[in-house]
Amino acid sequence: MSKTALAGATSLALGLGGLLLTACGSDDDDKDAGGSAKLAVAGAYLPQPPTPDIAAGYLSVRNSGDAADRLTSVTTALSDRVTMHTTEGTAMRRVTEFEVPAGGELNLARGGDHLMLEKLSRQPKVGETVTLTLHFAKSPAIEVSVPVKPTSYQPEV
Repeated sequence: MSKTALAGATSLALGLGGLLLTACGSDDDDKDAGGSAKLAVAGAYLPQPPTPDIAAGYLSVRNSGDAADRLTSVTTALSDRVTMHTTEGTAMRRVTEFEVPAGGELNLARGGDHLMLEKLSRQPKVGETVTLTLHFAKSPAIEVSVPVKPTSYQPEV
């Protein structure tokens, strides 16, 4: 075989190999590329805070989409600082984001993951609503009207 023919055959083989590698993406790659999160918030409440300067917030974010997203921050006029916390055993640890899995749910609940509204501008009262804006890594922000419940309120499961 001549050097020119050998070079052509090698180039062809490398080109076909590259095409095959490009076509062999995983299902996860396809899901991330073409999928999207479809988020909805439910069960939101804020117990009336027993102290005037800090409150906790709870809610669920459902994702009926085929791609995950992340809750990256929460804002409200009631507080200049809303932090996100996870509970591990009896220890509470601040986190920078929460995963909202594809086809799954993020649950923020008493005794588990939750929001902390710090340095409140005023103490909310039972029967009022507080507006929270949830910010996500990929999806548009969601504004939620959160009812203020009695301090001892426990949602029905």
